[in-house]
Amino acid sequence: MEITTGNLEWREAYKLLVGSILPRPIAFVTTVDEEGVVNAAPFSFFTAICADPLLICFSPMRRGNDGAKKDTLLNIEATKEFVINIVSEDFVEQMNICATEFPSEVDEVEVSGLNKSASIKVKPPRIKESKVHLECTLYETLHFGEHAGAGSLVIGKVEHVHISDELYDNGRINTEKLNPIGRLAGHMYTRPMAETFEIVRK
Repeated sequence: MEITTGNLEWREAYKLLVGSILPRPIAFVTTVDEEGVVNAAPFSFFTAICADPLLICFSPMRRGNDGAKKDTLLNIEATKEFVINIVSEDFVEQMNICATEFPSEVDEVEVSGLNKSASIKVKPPRIKESKVHLECTLYETLHFGEHAGAGSLVIGKVEHVHISDELYDNGRINTEKLNPIGRLAGHMYTRPMAETFEIVRK
């Protein structure tokens, strides 16, 4: 199969992306609006950039029905702060509830049954159930279109990291105890620790 992308409708292009770039880590992002209402939403277009400065990024796409910015992006643009909560399997169902497009006045953390913990450096709260949190300030945003299928790149500077004590071992995070989940295509997820193998670089 050979596909030239120039004439693809955005939904078909999206299927190619999520079906080939996988498994993808999940950024479960908490923000607050200017009135203090908390928003929580998962994004699987997420990765690290560099260690000095300590930068991460995620990409919220525009809403598919009207091309509007999502609440997460609006909140970050307004307040310049957010928290990335790493998703473990034990609260993946609650995370999935937060993927629903609720009205902006709805606090997804409360609706999902998750709990909040105060952050140290930023106003948005952490998800208490998460074992690793990255408190971030906005470093830069890049926008690519204003229509359905378009998106933005949000670059955050990590100001503070929370790691559950049981995961932290001599400067490293124990992946097995973290038990993170990854996103595949459609409604499918994966357990990265289900079957692993090691290749030592030469």
